[in-house]
Amino acid sequence: MDTTITHTEHSAAWHFQTIVSFVVSFGGLLLGVAYLPADPWQKAFLAVAALYSITSAISMSKTLRDEHEAKRIVSRVDSAKLDRFLAEQDPFKVA
Repeated sequence: MDTTITHTEHSAAWHFQTIVSFVVSFGGLLLGVAYLPADPWQKAFLAVAALYSITSAISMSKTLRDEHEAKRIVSRVDSAKLDRFLAEQDPFKVA
């Protein structure tokens, strides 16, 4: 059974791309709301809704990541238990 645990690290380019894409999209949203021909309270409502959408997306992504990591740990524990059980079994052992 394969006991190798692989850890994937994100590259610096990936970090840069995600930060830049977030800043550009959020900046575009703020500019769009700022130049929207609407009353200030309507702009404020849209800005708060946008912030709530961003925080909800962050919370959802963290929750999905945590669930994925929890499943990986459980599967590793089950695999370790099975390995230990199989190691204890000796088909040639005389009882």
